[in-house]
Amino acid sequence: MPTDSLNGIEEPTKHEIASGRNEVPSPTDSVHELDKEKAEGLHDVERGNNELTPTITFTAAEERALVRKQDLTIIPLSAAIYFLCYLDRSNIGNARILNSSAHNDMQTEIGATQYQFNIALMIFLVAYAIFEVPSNILLKKLRPSRWLAFLMFSWGAITIGLGGVKTFSATAGVRFLLGASEAGLFPGLVYYLTFWYKNDERSVRVAVILASATLAGAFGGAIAYGIGHMNGASGLSAWRWLFIIEGAPSCASAVAVWFLLPDYPEEHFKGRDREIALARLAVEGSKSHHSSMTKADAVATLTDWRLYGHYLIYFGVSVPFSSLSLFTPSITAGLGFLDLKAQLMTVPPYAVAYVTQIVVSYSADRFNARGLHTAVFALIGAIGFMASALLPPDAYAQRYGCLILAAAGAFACIPPMLGWLTSNVYSTASVGLAVALNVGFGAGMGQIPGVWIYKAQESKAGFPTGHWVNAGMLLFVAAGTAALRVWYGWKNRQLLREGGGQDVRLFRL
Repeated sequence: MPTDSLNGIEEPTKHEIASGRNEVPSPTDSVHELDKEKAEGLHDVERGNNELTPTITFTAAEERALVRKQDLTIIPLSAAIYFLCYLDRSNIGNARILNSSAHNDMQTEIGATQYQFNIALMIFLVAYAIFEVPSNILLKKLRPSRWLAFLMFSWGAITIGLGGVKTFSATAGVRFLLGASEAGLFPGLVYYLTFWYKNDERSVRVAVILASATLAGAFGGAIAYGIGHMNGASGLSAWRWLFIIEGAPSCASAVAVWFLLPDYPEEHFKGRDREIALARLAVEGSKSHHSSMTKADAVATLTDWRLYGHYLIYFGVSVPFSSLSLFTPSITAGLGFLDLKAQLMTVPPYAVAYVTQIVVSYSADRFNARGLHTAVFALIGAIGFMASALLPPDAYAQRYGCLILAAAGAFACIPPMLGWLTSNVYSTASVGLAVALNVGFGAGMGQIPGVWIYKAQESKAGFPTGHWVNAGMLLFVAAGTAALRVWYGWKNRQLLREGGGQDVRLFRL
C-alpha cells in the first residue's frame, strides 16, 4: 500500500477511493496523530455511534443530500463572514478618496503623505503574514466557531476604531492590529472546509467564499457612495462614518457565528447522516481527533519542496489581488470618473469577477483540471492588464473594459489554486500548516508589492507601472502553474510505472 508523502502514514489507494470502499479507519490506525484525551475516549464514544462499523455503504443520492445539508449550513455563513472581513479590510481604499474634492478624504484629514498612507496599507500585510500560521493552529485547538467568532469581533471593533484616528501613526498602529485579527480568517476557512468536503468538492466552495470578497468590493463601492452623502453628519467626515458603519455588523455577527457555525461533521450530524459524513471523508478529509501539530508534521511539511511551487504561484497572484483590492477606486478615478461616481464604478469589475470565480472553480473541480484553469485565467488577466497599459490614457471606455477583464482573470485563479494545494496534502496537521504558509507567504508577503505599484503621480498616464507589474506577475503565475501541472503529470506516470500494475495514490491535477 502506498504511503503518504508527508509523514509515511499509509493511505488508501486510488482503487479503494474509486471503488467506494467506505471503511472508516480504526482510531488505532493512526494513533500517533491523536490527541491523548480524544484517543482515550474514542473507542467508547465512537463505537456507540457506529462510526467504526467496518463497512458503511451509502448511495450517491444519500451523499448528495448530505452535501446539500452541509452547503446550506456552513457555506452561506462562511461566505458572510468573509464578506464582512473583506469589507472591513478594503474600505480604506474608499476612505482614501471619499469626498476628496471637498478635502474631507482620509489621507488629507490625518495629514499623511502618499508614501505614509502606503505604509499604513503595508503594515496591515506585515501583521497578516506574521499571524496566519499561529492562527490556523489555534483554530484547531480552540474549535473553529469559537476562534472565528473571536477574530470577527476583534476586527469589527478595530475597524470602528479606525473611524477615530487623527494621525498617520495612529492609523498605522490600528491597521497593524486589524491585520493581526484578520490574518487567520481566510486560511482558517480553507482549512475548515477540509474537515467537511472531499478534494473534488472544495474549489467551488472556496470560490463561493472568496467570491464574497469580490461581492464586498462591489458593495463596498456602492456603500461608500451612499455614506459619502453623510459628510459632516454629527460633525464627522464621511470616511469616519464608513469605518463605523461597516465595522459594527462584524461585531454583531460574531455572536451568531459563536452559536451557529458547526465545528465538525461528526459532532453536528446524528445517526445515518453522521455515519455517511465520516465514511465519505475517511480517506480525503481532515479529522477533528487528529493532533493539531507535531514536530514531525511541521518538518515534513516544511521540507516537501513541491509545496513551494504552490506558494510561489500564490505569491504571484496576490500582487494583482492586493492592488485591485486597495486601488480600484483610484484606478476608476483615473478613468475620468470623479469623486463619488468613482466609488460607484468599482461595482461592475467586482460583479463580473464574482460570477467568473464560481464558474471557473466549478469547472476546475468537475474536470480535475485546477492547474489548467489557473494558467488559462492568469493569462486572460495578464492580457487585460497589458491592454490597459498599452492603450492611450484617454481611452477611458476601452481601459475600463480591460479593467473588468483583468479583475475577472486575476480573481478566478485563486480558488482553483487553493483547491489544488489542499487536494495534494494528505494529513490533517499538514493541511493546516500548508494552507497557512501558502496564504501567509502569498496573501501576506505577496500582497505587499501591490501596495506600491499604483503611483498617484501616474494617474493621468493611466497607471502604467501598476498594470505592467500585474501583467508580469500573472504571466509568471501562468508559466509556474503550467510547469507544476507538467511535473505532477510526470510524477503520476512515474508512480504508475513504479507501482508495477498495483494501485497507487496519484496527485490531483
